[in-house]
Amino acid sequence: MAEGAAEPEQRPVTTLRGVGEALAQRLARLGVQRVQDLLFVLPLRYEDRTHTLPIGSLQPGLRAAVQGEVLLAEVTYRRRRQLLCRITDGSGFLTLRFFHFSAAQQQGLARGTRLRCFGEVRRGPLGLEMVHPEYQRVPASPAPRDQAGAAAGPEQTLTPIYPGTEGVAQARLRSLIGQALGELPGGRGERGVRDWMPPEVLAPLALPSLREALEFVHRPPRDARVEELDGRHPAQRRLAFEELLAHHLSLTLRKRALTADPAEPLTDAAGLCARLLAALPFRLTGAQGRALREVEADLSRPHPMVRLLQGDVGSGKTVVAAAAAARAAGSGRQVALMAPTELLAEQHWRNFQDWFAPLGLPVALLTGSQPARARRSALECIASGEIQIAVGTHALFQEGINFATLSLVIVDEQHRFGVQQRLALQEKGQRAGLMPHQLIMTATPIPRTLAMTAYADLDISVIDELPPGRTPVTTVVLPEQRRHEVVARIAQACRAGTQAYWVCPLIDESEELQHQAAEETRAALAEALPEVKVGLVHGRLKPAEKAAAMAAFKANRLQLLVATTVIEVGVDVPNATLMVIENAESLGLAQLHQLRGRVGRGAGASTCVLLYRTPLSQPARARLAAIRDTHDGFEIARRDLQLRGPGELLGTRQTGLALLKVADLVRDADLLPRVHQAAELMLARHPDNIAPLTLRWVGEDERYGRVG
Repeated sequence: MAEGAAEPEQRPVTTLRGVGEALAQRLARLGVQRVQDLLFVLPLRYEDRTHTLPIGSLQPGLRAAVQGEVLLAEVTYRRRRQLLCRITDGSGFLTLRFFHFSAAQQQGLARGTRLRCFGEVRRGPLGLEMVHPEYQRVPASPAPRDQAGAAAGPEQTLTPIYPGTEGVAQARLRSLIGQALGELPGGRGERGVRDWMPPEVLAPLALPSLREALEFVHRPPRDARVEELDGRHPAQRRLAFEELLAHHLSLTLRKRALTADPAEPLTDAAGLCARLLAALPFRLTGAQGRALREVEADLSRPHPMVRLLQGDVGSGKTVVAAAAAARAAGSGRQVALMAPTELLAEQHWRNFQDWFAPLGLPVALLTGSQPARARRSALECIASGEIQIAVGTHALFQEGINFATLSLVIVDEQHRFGVQQRLALQEKGQRAGLMPHQLIMTATPIPRTLAMTAYADLDISVIDELPPGRTPVTTVVLPEQRRHEVVARIAQACRAGTQAYWVCPLIDESEELQHQAAEETRAALAEALPEVKVGLVHGRLKPAEKAAAMAAFKANRLQLLVATTVIEVGVDVPNATLMVIENAESLGLAQLHQLRGRVGRGAGASTCVLLYRTPLSQPARARLAAIRDTHDGFEIARRDLQLRGPGELLGTRQTGLALLKVADLVRDADLLPRVHQAAELMLARHPDNIAPLTLRWVGEDERYGRVG
């Protein structure tokens, strides 16, 4: 078939009228390479340009369409060169201001020309004006007006506003999408874009066809109301369902492809897992035991484990990971545990050292700021296989680091890593055609329905039980003006023999400013509490300094630890019973919950004080109320999802689901059970339809399909 006759799924966008290589390169930044791709560049919002308003009725801040006659157009040089065009419709005057224009554009604005313009009205030095409005020339006869003074115009549909990219004007994009719409079944062309969802999937949904949905979202009729096009219109729901289905199928196929690869079964012939558990000073909870059994079953199979270990802060995920590591070491193989920060990597390293020392197994630490000699020694022992367990940050997957027999990769707080980083570590474990097992941990509880969608490529284990002896943390929300009361409370707690954290996040996330704020807060608290020994931890400290401060705090040689949010994860000091978080209104729910989880780790009653600055925005007020009212991580995750969306909860680098085009995991949650059912039906009965459907919405980057 000739290139020009191919279906839009295959035809390059350069086959459209007016698209050369330069424009094609700019369109590629929007994900447009084929004609079909244009149809799935979906509007962000709509504007009603179907009626014009009298110029005399305009108000600043209004986005409106107007129609008038050019009185004059001239180039001025007030600070910078600009083209000013004055128009009138008899009810008033409006200035059109252009900073970027051509001679041809100026000539086209001759006196007497009638223009139809759309833009935002603002006050200017000559009265009301629009800066760089969209405009077109119209016939000389004025349009009839209704009783409200609005005039019907040439636009018969609402105007879509699309995602932008440099060098592609909205009008040009609309024109190209219009060409692509003409090729839909029933359109002007003979070719069509196929609907890959079979009738038995579509029928129960009572939603429009693909053609009807695309026609509507790109060209909503003039009687449609802009405020009703909020994602809940049947046409938008039809596309949202297809997008969610495509993502779910893509992740499911990733999982199938990965688990079809060979991996070495880890049988633990040396019995190290049982020995490690027997040596622990505590027993696993029922939830930990269940999760470990699921992990062990996966590790015993000849295919790679790809499992997410999900549990609230303090639920004991690290012990389960250590038991999995012991099973790998007991099979004569190596383990790598990757953590997102040096502080957390060092915490894991110390825990692993304590747990594996009775087994006679050394644990290596690899971080970016390690002394060269220690790093070189660790690298040699890892490459030779002498050390079987390595803990570190992203330094684990850098060039020059080689593992002899890496068979298990453990990633903590995976959403903080890019896909490429996890892929690089996994590739270090590939040997003789075998893939390493993967265990991924997160302390961010994910609601079940969302987890089934966002993590469809993973098996999921949930630790939903806290170890015995943990006490609920009382959460108090106070304005900054009551800071002196909080300082007095710290003095009282320290006199009673307990310890406290003081966390200094800033609205400005600059690390430089954060550590300056922490330094200043530490100095102020040391002055206000002369009898209290105050320590400091922030991201700019050298690793040895951070380690020394944390060790001193854990040993109770420091009573108050001032820190930035580097202590969000991994710090375990049971004697710390009080946490103060400054600027709490600037943090998300998940982060507040993580920080609060640093206290309440012992038997003593614990308190978390959230200090906020006034005035509070409504979203900040809702976050602080939610964290005060509940300690349930899953309930907090549900509220976080409502308040901030899946990108905040999952991490935008974690999954393409955070970058959906039309679907919304909160708004469209009711569709998810039917998405799962439709995916099973298509996998069983229509496997040939899956690849083109996922290509349409997800793309073809299959390399990342091997990463959990």
